Amino acid sequence: MLDVRLYLLQRISALIMAPLVIGHIAVMIYAVQGGLSAAEILGRTQGSLWWMLFYGLFVIAVSVHAAIGLRVVVHEWLGLKGIALRLFTSFVFVVLLALGLRAVMAVTAG
Repeated sequence: MLDVRLYLLQRISALIMAPLVIGHIAVMIYAVQGGLSAAEILGRTQGSLWWMLFYGLFVIAVSVHAAIGLRVVVHEWLGLKGIALRLFTSFVFVVLLALGLRAVMAVTAG
């Protein structure tokens, strides 16, 4: 039953990530073509609740998706299972989430 839930959770996180990736790429193309500097980009993102929510949701979805994906790879390649596999998955999720949210706060908090 856990495998089915993880499978669904990974697919749902992919559905959430897809439009966010497209949005992120569109913003990056706009910034590069517009010749925006890092300071100008930060000036537009600092203090913005919209960008904090956008990239915060992106980080959460990526953290879930990557942790589950790595769980499958580690299980298949290294044979890790049981509590060790659960701890590995949880550790990867927490590290990715913490680093990602720290980056989001650095770019949007102001």
